[in-house]
Amino acid sequence: MKPLTFERSTVGKIRVHVLPTNRFKTFAISVYVGRPLDEETVTPTALTPFVLRRGTEELPETQKFRERLDDMYGAGFGFDIYKRGDYQIVQFRMDIINDRFVSSNESLLQQGLNFIGNAVTKPATENGNFRDKYVEAEKSSLQKRIEAIVNDKIRYAAERCLEEMCKDEPYRLHPLGSIKDLESITPDSLFTYYKEWLRQAPIDIYVVGNTTLSEVENYVKQAFHIEAGEPVSYQMQVPAKRKVQERTVVEKLDVGQGKLNMGLRVHTSYSDEDYPALLMYNGVLGGYPHSKLFINVREKNSLAYYVSSRVDGHKGILSIQSGIEIDKYDKAVEIIKNQLEVMKRGEITPSEIEQTAAMLCNHLREVQDSAFEMISFDFNAVLSGKERTVASLLESIKRVNADAIRNIATKVELDTIYFLRDQKGDA
Repeated sequence: MKPLTFERSTVGKIRVHVLPTNRFKTFAISVYVGRPLDEETVTPTALTPFVLRRGTEELPETQKFRERLDDMYGAGFGFDIYKRGDYQIVQFRMDIINDRFVSSNESLLQQGLNFIGNAVTKPATENGNFRDKYVEAEKSSLQKRIEAIVNDKIRYAAERCLEEMCKDEPYRLHPLGSIKDLESITPDSLFTYYKEWLRQAPIDIYVVGNTTLSEVENYVKQAFHIEAGEPVSYQMQVPAKRKVQERTVVEKLDVGQGKLNMGLRVHTSYSDEDYPALLMYNGVLGGYPHSKLFINVREKNSLAYYVSSRVDGHKGILSIQSGIEIDKYDKAVEIIKNQLEVMKRGEITPSEIEQTAAMLCNHLREVQDSAFEMISFDFNAVLSGKERTVASLLESIKRVNADAIRNIATKVELDTIYFLRDQKGDA
């Protein structure tokens, strides 16, 4: 079977990526709008999609806006805000049924692109600004989202560890922004910022479904009302080779279980040739139930309720998360550090390599079963400038051996130990 590949072009400053396929019964549409993480802009960027979801110039009332989705056979519309490397990304998503399966006089793909195009580029306004009631209501919505992070102690500890580790870097910023900066935003200031955001941002539109590149190009030209210009590229920074000095941060809150997190510099990114080895390193270390951290910290020594590791390949950072009894801190740190040293010595069994490769390959194969997962995978190429296919990454992973994993391990440096504990005693 011929592998599916995205076809690409540009419409003004918008990059268009289309995967023509009849494998799915729906069209998957994603619009990515990026912005470098920055203290001044992170909060208004986060607030903008909340306001945009309330209505458009054509459908200014939120109820009518949402009813329009029902009219399109229950189309789905939503957004995510996250960070990749030192960029804050807003992703608008839409899925809409293929015309073949319903009786529609007008192209549903065209209707879907018109809807998402108007939502992003022709919002509901009054007196030349965003509607007051929408901005105030969505400021409250965003504030609740930010406050919810503190209540989820696992998520809070993970964010705080990265914040401490990257305290002098843009990556320290949370993609939802901050409550203190939210307070001063007005409909006027936000609308002014929104126009600048669209003018300066990298914008990518993805469509997966039974269509063609030329058809999507025509619909995008009609649906997206953006000032003319050249496409803006992402400028991902190569992880800096910097002197790392291990530091420990202890924070006390009203918790019953300790959260021990560690941030490590891996000095390898998505665009590097040894990225597949980094994926294998993370998998053997803490990515799966057979990993060294899970077996040695949780199973053999019963020190953790949970323990795992994850990697941000666009930033070159690996993080370890664990939940432990507060009085087990010293022992847990000792065993985790020991596993890092074990990896550096190359003490990795064939079984660990085989199991990890199998898990990674299964995940990659599953990517091809979801249109939105295929989009997310391909977007990594836009961010990094390194084009990879699922097939090529599968083959690269299968070739990774113990020496390649050890080479990654020798570059890994422990940067920050973060411990969230109760108010009593000392760490």
